[in-house]
Amino acid sequence: MGGYRWLLLLVIGLCALRVTAMSNAEKSQLRNEAKEMFFHAFNSYMTHAYPADELKPLSCSGRYRGVDASRGDVDEAMGNFAMTLIDSLDTLVVLGELKEFSDAIKRVIYEVSFANDVVVSVFETNIRVLGGLLSAHCLAVTLKAKHEPSLSWYNNQLLHMAQDLGDRLLPAFQTKTGIPYPRVNLLSGLSRSVGTTSTTCTACAGTMLLEFATLSRLTGNVTYELKARQAMDALWQRRSPHLLVGTTIDVNTGDWREQDSGVGAGIDSYYEYCLKAYVLLGDAEYLDRFNRHYGSVMNYVRRGNTLVDVHMYNPSTVAQSFVDSLGAFWPGLQVLAGDVSAAVDLFSHMEFVVKRHKFMPEAYSVDGDGFWWHHFLRPEFAESAYSLYQATGDDHYLEVGKTLLRNIQQHARVDCGFSAFSDLRTMARDDRMDSFVLAETFKYLYLLFASKEDIPVDLDDYVFSTEAHLLPLSVAKNLTGVKSPSSNEYVIDGSCTRVQVQETGRGLDYSSLMLHIGLKPEPSSV
Repeated sequence: MGGYRWLLLLVIGLCALRVTAMSNAEKSQLRNEAKEMFFHAFNSYMTHAYPADELKPLSCSGRYRGVDASRGDVDEAMGNFAMTLIDSLDTLVVLGELKEFSDAIKRVIYEVSFANDVVVSVFETNIRVLGGLLSAHCLAVTLKAKHEPSLSWYNNQLLHMAQDLGDRLLPAFQTKTGIPYPRVNLLSGLSRSVGTTSTTCTACAGTMLLEFATLSRLTGNVTYELKARQAMDALWQRRSPHLLVGTTIDVNTGDWREQDSGVGAGIDSYYEYCLKAYVLLGDAEYLDRFNRHYGSVMNYVRRGNTLVDVHMYNPSTVAQSFVDSLGAFWPGLQVLAGDVSAAVDLFSHMEFVVKRHKFMPEAYSVDGDGFWWHHFLRPEFAESAYSLYQATGDDHYLEVGKTLLRNIQQHARVDCGFSAFSDLRTMARDDRMDSFVLAETFKYLYLLFASKEDIPVDLDDYVFSTEAHLLPLSVAKNLTGVKSPSSNEYVIDGSCTRVQVQETGRGLDYSSLMLHIGLKPEPSSV
């Protein structure tokens, strides 16, 4: 009888969890609410902070590098280059605000410069600023080709800015391993002001390829892509026998500094770019790397429905006793990899944590207790909810998004945008609104409730970068891998739109290309 009662209670509980299908009217209302939230944040930034990199929502003022009190490494995302505006550009397109998009890119073109004597994070500048410029450029080109009148004036200005910024980041790759330094001075390169550290995180070095490859394919300069490929190769060559990577590495010796291995901070987007490099570029080697990494992560890092950090050389040993909130992107990546059932299981535990605290603490125990109680309105949980809804069509994920949206409205909204939290236990606010709130969090919430007809471009033609920037799949065909019949140069098509490529020669030999520009290829992977 006891077993029967248990089964009956289980059935009743499952029935209670069934979600009534959300009406189109409610989805439309939530979509419009997400759009209004974005513009409350965006207009607050433009009114009270621009051209600063970030808005301080409690102070209703801008945060400037070198003017405001230093917050340590987190400030290295800022380079006095209107970061929040650039990071937000493609969200304006997703929301269908094309005139606003046109006005915004004009401001970037005429008012933003990268010739700044400031030391920046190579990783953050790449994903937020370079990625934002490339995405906005390709969207502008695509919309202009569709005869969007507000963009008839556009003539590749953002691409020229992207190339200027890419050139300013290239000195970071001047290392013995090809793994880039974590910081660079935008004006002087590897000057004394950069500092002497040679330690970088795996994600910092391994999250360059999508943006740098896109830049190469659009400009015809293969250097960017090949530098990023060499960095990826260097990380892959230093994987452990268990096919895991560590958290930080010395860029000159190639020695691992921190040997903890997980999917959160320090490693996360390296795994993401292994898979998405295959999606964007069609290079099966990256798919093979991802699949091998993925098998090891699911074998060693997953513990039940949570992901922990283990020792990369002894993965039976748990390296830390808490779960990193940045790992909330993993279910979305699992969806892209086709492992939807595992994504559903993992997300369910994350959902439990969010229900318990209204938001996901920056770190939490495997039991769901907070470990680090601050929260920055990060996008990863919303990103995975969006991916799972796209994969399953289960309205449960719409309800998850609805709850998250309402929690942000109730607890984070202030007169000048949306604030972060210094302590979720008391809902104490932090005078901080990161650019990714506009670039990612509100974008994913909007997309969760939007239909294809609501979006001016076909998202199936793009891959989302780790900063949710739209990079066109057509770039896979831009570097044809065919030698011109009249020269010894590789033919590159710089368009952002779909192109037809006639295969007339051998496949692209990246080793010979590396030697052509003075790079030493890594040994073949096994």
